[in-house]
Amino acid sequence: MSFTTYTPQPPAGRREWTALAVLLLPCLLVSMDVSVLYFAVPFLTAELEPSSVQQLWILDVYGFVLAGLLITMGSLGDRIGRRKLLLSGALLFGLASGLAAYARSAEMLIAARALLGIGGATLMPSTLALIRNLFHDAKQRGKAVAIWSAAMMGGIAVGPVLSGALLEHFWWGSVFLINTPAMVLLLVCGPLLLPEFKNPAAGRFDLPGSVLSLLAMLPMVYGIKEIARNGVAALPVVALVAGLLAAAAFVQRQRTARHPMLDLELFRHRGYSVSVLMNLLAMFAIVGCAVFFTQYLQSVRGMSPMEAALWNLLPTLAVGGMAPAAAALAQRMDRAYVIAMGFVIAAGGFVWLSWLEPGSALWFVLVASSVYASGLVMVMSLGNELAIGVAPPERAGSASALLESGTELGGALGMAILGSIGSAIYRGHMDDALPAGLPAGAADAARETLAGAAAVAGELPGRA
Repeated sequence: MSFTTYTPQPPAGRREWTALAVLLLPCLLVSMDVSVLYFAVPFLTAELEPSSVQQLWILDVYGFVLAGLLITMGSLGDRIGRRKLLLSGALLFGLASGLAAYARSAEMLIAARALLGIGGATLMPSTLALIRNLFHDAKQRGKAVAIWSAAMMGGIAVGPVLSGALLEHFWWGSVFLINTPAMVLLLVCGPLLLPEFKNPAAGRFDLPGSVLSLLAMLPMVYGIKEIARNGVAALPVVALVAGLLAAAAFVQRQRTARHPMLDLELFRHRGYSVSVLMNLLAMFAIVGCAVFFTQYLQSVRGMSPMEAALWNLLPTLAVGGMAPAAAALAQRMDRAYVIAMGFVIAAGGFVWLSWLEPGSALWFVLVASSVYASGLVMVMSLGNELAIGVAPPERAGSASALLESGTELGGALGMAILGSIGSAIYRGHMDDALPAGLPAGAADAARETLAGAAAVAGELPGRA
């Protein structure tokens, strides 16, 4: 495939920027739904009484389905029309939100969360692909993608805070109902503001490729999360290997299919392949560090979940302007230098965090977290813009979906690998720190997590 030089298009005006504001709604809500249940779990557990396995599925099924269907939905949008897919997904997301809010059993809530994952998978690649169609000027597109990236990162941080605020006044289902008005607004404004675009030469939908992409992403994400949660075991390792084999079969299918879902020629363009890798690495670092940051605020500093969520929001607010700033800087100097600068800033933030001690002031960790988050947001926003910019307009949907899949996989890997390393180091130090004569059950709880150690320590007499 050759990359075609397109005729310059007129710059975007008020209509296009208003359309971007509409596109930010699904982006914000889909990323929020990853984290919005964190505080609601005790409330829905008391009412629905799910088993431990059902509780895990309530939390995880949304992310599993979302990750598994991104590539499929991106390719489908290129064929049937991105606006049509976006509006269909908005309708499904709104209806599934109502179903989840009024679920009367654990099984019903799991099914609703799965439907939310299907809806989310249609929304995410469609929003980024439509930005490619709305903003033809490279400078304007860079700003638009930077704003989109900031909204996506902001949604993940805002989710727990909004959830906690709603639960203070309403029942647990309210955390889902906030989606409905936004989806109604999207359904009303979308047909008026968003252009329709589909690839006229896309050919038939590749159903075997779709199944293989699902069989690749679902087991891989499941295996990584289970290893992060419970350590290495037979089932998650088998799932991980099965996912890798399905991924290899998917790539082979895309090489030989008459109408493939993904244009593998995209990876011959260095800008696209590097962007996917940068997104994966940046999300790997963000999610992996967030695991420890949350534990630090709650288990070391003794904050309540709501208080921890509010303090966790500060670094996000501090870096909110970094994505547009990076886009503006990339217009004045080589984008590669700005991306390298982002990685250096992030590395500086992580080095700063390595000096953190239990007695350090709160501002110390908040500023360090803001520094590393600023650098990674710079990297991700410019990577997204670069990847969408080099992809031909007719392939923007599948290109966006693959970019999002890399982001999802990076987050899962960050939680698994960095979380496992942290747990192993913690257990190694804890073995030497336990007081003599501690009951076996208490010792196991203290070795498992910092929260367990704090609970055990609270019951010990005197200096012990």
